[in-house]
Amino acid sequence: MQSFLTPEQHADLYDAENTWTVAEDFFLSFIDEQPRSRVLDLGCGTGRLTIALARAGHRVTGLDPHAGSLAAARAKPGAHAVDWIDGTSAQLPPDATFDAVLMSSHVAQAINDDDEWHRTLADVHCALRPGGRLVFDSRDPQARAWERWTPGTTRSQYTLADGTGVHLWIDAQERERGLVSITEHRLLADGNREFEDAVLAFRSEQQLRTDLAAAGLGVDSVFGGWHREPVGRGAGELIVVAHR
Repeated sequence: MQSFLTPEQHADLYDAENTWTVAEDFFLSFIDEQPRSRVLDLGCGTGRLTIALARAGHRVTGLDPHAGSLAAARAKPGAHAVDWIDGTSAQLPPDATFDAVLMSSHVAQAINDDDEWHRTLADVHCALRPGGRLVFDSRDPQARAWERWTPGTTRSQYTLADGTGVHLWIDAQERERGLVSITEHRLLADGNREFEDAVLAFRSEQQLRTDLAAAGLGVDSVFGGWHREPVGRGAGELIVVAHR
């Protein structure tokens, strides 16, 4: 990707695109069920939910492989209450122990390589105390969300904190083995264009259950939406609650 936006502007755009929603309400209330939990926010991005968890009284570690996102997270009010780690689950200290691990904003789908996904689940198993909980979201492939990710339906416009205007849209293409390629196109107000490619893994409920079982994690519930609807109803989600 040829980038015309600075790392700071990219983080600002990420926050503009990803505001607080009912999904964050779900994760926060889930963690709040056990006060003062030791929590790992795996794939924490710019730290919106991570810092909110710390403000709610939990002892929180935020982990992400993107240095620009973590730099933005560390600069936010309240960031001092969080332990920040650059990297993936492989960078967790060997003695790290958590009451809960969460992966929000469909981070699980961004881990599109099967081997890396299995390693991540194994790392989560090691990091959780016995009985500790894992919660994450993944889009239900049965809902075929990517078919609605077209330039005509995803066009939006943002003004960043420094006044930079960005017009963006997304297109997507189904690939083999449950993978979907997406491209985010960005048109800047000065006429420059940039784009960013990503590949997301759409795993079925049965595949997620199989992968979790292989990692020694027992599935407690799978919801289809943020109000705990059955799978196939609600928001086209697979919201997974599991435990070690």
